[in-house]
Amino acid sequence: QVQLVESGGGLVQAGGSLRLSCAASGRTFSSLRMAWFRQTPGKEREFVASISTGGGSTTYADSVKGRFAISSGNARNTVYLQMNSLKSEDTAVYYCAADTVYSVPYYSPGAYDYWGQGTQVTVSS
Repeated sequence: QVQLVESGGGLVQAGGSLRLSCAASGRTFSSLRMAWFRQTPGKEREFVASISTGGGSTTYADSVKGRFAISSGNARNTVYLQMNSLKSEDTAVYYCAADTVYSVPYYSPGAYDYWGQGTQVTVSS
């Protein structure tokens, strides 16, 4: 079992920045795919970014490319999402997810085994 706990959400003005953190605990793996998804009411959960904690390769949704950056901590049990130049359309509940077997496709919520409880990000215009 892997437990994921997100933090760092909040209210920010458009153009501002926030950094989300996701702390993983429980069973350890030499490499995981960790990802951030987001969801607004009435919509499906949307892929934001992913990172391989083993090799460090990253992928991003087109909507956040150039504005968001995903990274992992030195201990590989924490993943961050640095969000810059925030827009009102970035408002959502952001979820951290872990895929222990590198399922495909990486942008599908169904590929991930474990989820955090979510953290609200609100961008005011």
